Parts: sequence; structure tokens; C-alpha cells
Amino acid sequence: MRISLVAGNWKMNKTIAEARELVFKMSSPLREIQGVEKVLCPPFMSLLPVSALLEGSGIGLGAQNMHWEEKGAFTGEVSPLMLKEFCQYVILGHSERRTYFGETDEIVNRKLRAAQAFDLTPIVCVGETLEQYEAKQTSEVVARQISLGLKDVDPAFAPRIVVAYEPVWAIGTGKASSAENANRVHAQVVRPALSELYGNETAQAIRILYGGSVTASNAAEYFGQTDIDGALVGGTSLKTEDFVAITKAAARP
Repeated sequence: MRISLVAGNWKMNKTIAEARELVFKMSSPLREIQGVEKVLCPPFMSLLPVSALLEGSGIGLGAQNMHWEEKGAFTGEVSPLMLKEFCQYVILGHSERRTYFGETDEIVNRKLRAAQAFDLTPIVCVGETLEQYEAKQTSEVVARQISLGLKDVDPAFAPRIVVAYEPVWAIGTGKASSAENANRVHAQVVRPALSELYGNETAQAIRILYGGSVTASNAAEYFGQTDIDGALVGGTSLKTEDFVAITKAAARP
């Protein structure tokens, strides 16, 4: 059985002092929850202090982005080599990176292969815009993002990949996709696209998260579906009680 995973993407929020305070509040209740992987993804500035606070807690640490090169003249970027010192996970291809910073599927693929090279577990985001959703292009868009974004990965590494289906129209809008619709995309689009790349056995081992207005009140409905293996949580991950409740709902015996 695939182990469920809940990751909190803090986005561009929290100073170092605020990040410390939030971790102090949520680390103990999160530590008590078994049967689910837990990951916190604070901004780059907070990775080092949060890493120290999470040491020995069983809670993973992830970055929100990275460059694909190990080092070089890339002002303002952070390399996988730098992240490797503190992180076990990295979010790649989030819709905000694609929309605001022009990241393409090819760029996501370069970053994914860098994550492989530096033994970081990638959380690769895919999803359609509202315009694409209304034009009934979800299957086409998501399958393309997987085909191009995840190509040329060593099959032995592929089971480490985590895919997060985040319909862009549902992120931070309060308009969450229904659990049934999200599961349909996971089961009928994402997993078949993974199977095309790596074969059915490997595709069945890859975890697929849902993201987009997941809350404490609707989390159980999502996690009760056959092909939803957890969540990538945005703004709600900054609220201790809600994020803990979502994590509890994802736990499996």
C-alpha cells in the first residue's frame, strides 16, 4: 500500500522568527500522528532554523523550488547541492512558478533530473487552468505535463517521485475540485500517464497528492478516494489546528 503524505507549502510567508514559532506549535501534535509522511516546506530563509527544530522529529523538510545546476553564475538561485544539506524533499513545477516565472515542462524536467542526481524526493505539481478546465482540456494538459516533465528519469528512481495534482482554478480560491473529480483525474489521467513512462507496476507505486483548497472539513472526503494519496496544502498549512487535522485525516493504519 502506498504511504500517504501531507506536505505544507508555506509559500512566501513567515519570517524566521514566525517560522520557529509555527514549528514549535505544530511539531509535537504532528509527531504523534502515525501512518502518514509529514513534510513542511518553508521559504528558503527558514530552511536552516526549521531543519534544526525538526531534527529527530520524523517530520520531513522540503524546499519550494530549486535551480537545476549544482553551482554557477545564477544570481538569486538555490542549487540542489545547497538544499541537500538540509532537505529531503523539493516542490517542483508549482503553478505559481509556471504562471509568474515562466517555468515550462522542460524546465521542470531539468529540475526533476537534478533532484534525482542529488537524492531529493521531488513533489512535482501538475494541473490545468480554469480556461483549460472549462474547455475540457484537463486530460490533455495534465498528461502532457507528466509526459514532458517526468521523462528520462531512471526507472529505479521513479517510485520516489510524488505527483501533486493541483487544478490551478482551485488553488487558494476556495473552489476545491470535488473528491470524485480529483480521484478521476488521478486514476484515469495521471496514473495512466505514469504507466506510459514507467510501466504499470511502477505507476501504481507512485503517490499522487491532491492540492487546491484542501481544508480540515473536506480532507477526509479526499483521502477516502482510491487514488488520492495525500495532499499538498497551501495557506491552510499555516494554521496549526487545521494542518494537524488534515494530516490526521490522511493517516492510514
